[in-house]
Amino acid sequence: MRMYDLILKKRNGAELEAEELKWFADGCAGGTIPDYQISAMLMAVYFQGMSDREITEFTVAMADSGDRVDLSSITGVKVDKHSTGGVGDKTTVVAMPIAAACGLKVAKMSGRGLGYTGGTVDKLESIPGFKTSLSAEEFLKNVEQVGICVTGQSGNLAPADKKLYALRDVTATIDSLPLIASSIMSKKLAAGADVILLDVKYGSGSLMGSKEMAEKLAEEMVSIGELAGRKTAALLTNMDIPLGNNIGNSLEIAEAVQTLRGQGPSDLLEVSLDIAAGLLHMSGAGDWKKCRETAVNTVKTGAALEKLCQMVERQGGDVRYIDEPSLFESAAYCEPVLSPCDGYIWHMDTDEIGMISVSLGAGREVADEKIDHSAGIVICRKTGDAVKAGEAVAYLHTNCSEVLDQAKSRYERALTFARERPEKEPLIYAYITKEGVKYR
Repeated sequence: MRMYDLILKKRNGAELEAEELKWFADGCAGGTIPDYQISAMLMAVYFQGMSDREITEFTVAMADSGDRVDLSSITGVKVDKHSTGGVGDKTTVVAMPIAAACGLKVAKMSGRGLGYTGGTVDKLESIPGFKTSLSAEEFLKNVEQVGICVTGQSGNLAPADKKLYALRDVTATIDSLPLIASSIMSKKLAAGADVILLDVKYGSGSLMGSKEMAEKLAEEMVSIGELAGRKTAALLTNMDIPLGNNIGNSLEIAEAVQTLRGQGPSDLLEVSLDIAAGLLHMSGAGDWKKCRETAVNTVKTGAALEKLCQMVERQGGDVRYIDEPSLFESAAYCEPVLSPCDGYIWHMDTDEIGMISVSLGAGREVADEKIDHSAGIVICRKTGDAVKAGEAVAYLHTNCSEVLDQAKSRYERALTFARERPEKEPLIYAYITKEGVKYR
């Protein structure tokens, strides 16, 4: 088999066969195909697309290019969730303890953040002592005994995707729907869960800007999961506004704890409850209404917060920081951003707000960059809120005083003000299963 022939075939719009896709994935993982030919194939896929069959077979081939996690030794239904990323998205830290408190087995492998899409691993590592690098034996034991474990991704999980992702980033092929869907789902299939719920974001702070593109991506990933034998569904959620009020690692852990106490922002709680309810429903625990009530009850009784504490303690973290989040180290500087006028916030450039948090130290622009766990943004006013001139709309937290003036100016420019309140957009737009799309 020659790579030239595969590139030519795809360039001309023909479908690749399963053995050809497997050969390509293995060559990416093993380093036997040069970068320039991989890049040519990526561009051919970008313009010609892939059929549903091709995407599924390519996803399975990428999942098979490295290790697969075997969860068969764990009793019960093993569940996983994935978010396509957003600003202030800390739902894993809220939704998964809820799911575990409901009796599901949460086996979650998470990544680090790049850009403003903060990684769950980075957030959890802001808890002193918390270990995200676990052996396979520790991971399986924790899931079985505690009901939940969140660990960093294996170095050899879907290595073909790791190669492709690095090249997509520099060849202008990041936003190819087949490549996005296969990238996400190859890691989810390799992670071994029985049930997968995808939180697909749309809006200014998301990978997929429009609802229409997000819906197509969600449908494609659900189809891949189901064809690969995994029960899979997706929620379409709004990321045109940051989720919750806190952006930044320890700030987000503190807000997650507040939410599990029933005192957090309503948008974060709503999305988290729907994720947990969806996982329960897909696991056969009853209809949606019953599963949502079960999830709500774990927050009311404190069972979900206790499950988070158990996970943190088992993974070496200092549980005192969950009991009392004020113990987290504060940034040296905390500066307000003031509203320039009276009126309403009409729109927030969520993408820009996320990048401002990176400039404060809360995220990384390159993979090996060190992050500041105490840095970030606390939002006081969001889209639709009334404001008065001189009132704080946000507070910027950083240990780098030299970035503050520019960050404050950028934040102010990221807000659009108006005399009238904008119409409220739904937070959860649709629920997608193999049966189709249910709009909220």
